[in-house]
Amino acid sequence: MIAVYGGDMSGASRYRELGEAGWAWVLGQVRHDDGPWLPEVVGDDPPRPAEDRDSLYSGIAGLAPVLAELGRHRELNGAETALAAGIIDRLDRMSLAERVDASLYDGLAGDVTALRLLAPGRERVAMERLAELRTPAGWEPAPSIQPESHGPATDIISGSAGVVLAAAWTEGEAAAAVMTTGGEALLRVAEPTEAGLDWRMWPGYRSSSPNFSHGTAGVAAALAMAGHALDRADFVAAARQGAEHLLRIASLDDGGFVVEHTIPRSQRVVEPVTYNWCHGPAGTSQLFAALARAGVERVGDFEVGELRRRCLHSGFWDNDGRCCGTAGVGDILLDAAQDTTDEPYAALLLRGVETMADALVERAIRDDAGARWRFVEHRQDPPLLPPRTGWMKGAAGIAAFLLRFARVLEDGPTAAVVDRPDQWWTVPERLCVTRAGGAGTGRAQVDHR
Repeated sequence: MIAVYGGDMSGASRYRELGEAGWAWVLGQVRHDDGPWLPEVVGDDPPRPAEDRDSLYSGIAGLAPVLAELGRHRELNGAETALAAGIIDRLDRMSLAERVDASLYDGLAGDVTALRLLAPGRERVAMERLAELRTPAGWEPAPSIQPESHGPATDIISGSAGVVLAAAWTEGEAAAAVMTTGGEALLRVAEPTEAGLDWRMWPGYRSSSPNFSHGTAGVAAALAMAGHALDRADFVAAARQGAEHLLRIASLDDGGFVVEHTIPRSQRVVEPVTYNWCHGPAGTSQLFAALARAGVERVGDFEVGELRRRCLHSGFWDNDGRCCGTAGVGDILLDAAQDTTDEPYAALLLRGVETMADALVERAIRDDAGARWRFVEHRQDPPLLPPRTGWMKGAAGIAAFLLRFARVLEDGPTAAVVDRPDQWWTVPERLCVTRAGGAGTGRAQVDHR
C-alpha cells in the first residue's frame, strides 16, 4: 500500500511515467491544418478532425488542462510550447469569428477554459462573446441538438449550467452578466416536484437525467456558485431545492447516495445506475460541495458534508475515462482528499484514488508510441472501442489524472490544483492555479501572453 503523502516515491514515479506515456501518445496524434487538431478516434484512414475539433470534450481545448498539469511538473518542451501557442491562436480566431455554440464542452465556454489555463487574460474576448450571444432564455442550442430541442439546453455539457460555471470560475464584468442571464434562465425552466425542483436537459426533453452532467445536480451546482458570486439568494435557494429533489429520489442504502441514471428508466437503454462523473454519485457529490461553498449547511435532515461523503462512499464504474469512468472518479476523490482536514478520511479517499490509478496501470496498452486505453461499450458488438485521444473519453484526460496523483503523493495535501469550471469549488481556493493565481506547491505555469 502506498503511503498517504510524501512517502513511497516509486508509486508516484510509476503513475507519473504512465501519465507521460499517455501524453506522448496523444501528442503523437496531433495534426495541423488551419491550426492543431486531433483525430478523436485513432484508426480512421485517413485520420480526420472531428466536427468538434476545437472542443474541450474531445478537441484541442481539452489539451489545455493537460499542458497546465505538465507545467506543474516540468518545463514544457519545444513541441508542447508550440502546441500551446497553436491552441491559443486557433481558439482566439474561432472566438472572434465563427463560434456560435456557447457551451462548456463544445463551444465558447470551453474556449474560455483553455485560454485562461494557457494564457490568463486571453479568455476575455471569448467571455465577451458569450455575453453578446445570450438571450433571456439562455443560449441558443447547438445545431447538433436543434432538431430535438424545445429551447436552450440547461445542462453542464451543452447548456446554460456549463456556461454559468465557466463565468463563475472566470469572474469579471462580462462574467457577471453571463451568470445573471444564465441563472435566471435556469430558474424559469425549473420543474417543481413533490420535494423541490428538477431540470431536464432542455425543456420538454423526454426524460430526466438527474445527476451531474445532464441534469439537476449539475444545474443546481451552477446556481449555487452563481448565487454565491452574485449574492443572489434566489439562485442559492433554487440550488437547495434541486438537492432536496435529489434527496427524495435517491437510494440511501448502506450509507450511500445513489440516483438513477435516467427517469423514467424506459427512455434510455442503459444500466439503471452508473457510478461515474457524468451520471453517478461521484459527479453528484460536487453539488454538495457547491452548496457548502454557497453557505448552505443542510438539505433535509442531512448536513451537506455528509451527503458529499455518502456520494463518495457509493462506488465507482470501471471504464477508464473522465466522463464515464476511472479517471474522472479518481480526480473527484483527489479533490475531496485535498479538501478535508480529517486525516483518516483523506487516507481512505487516497486508497480509492490508488485503486483507480492501479486499474489504469493494469489496462494501459503500451508500445514505443506511448500509452492509451480502450473503452468498453456494452451496447456495441464487439464492445471494445478504438483508443481515443481527448480529455473526456481519451488518453489526454487519463494522463492528466495520473500526473496529478503523482504530484499529490509527492507534495502532499497542499499540492496545487489545476482547477476548471466544473470543479474548482470542491477544493480550497488557495490551492487553485487560476483562482488563486498559481498558489500552492508546484512548478512553472503555462503562460503564453
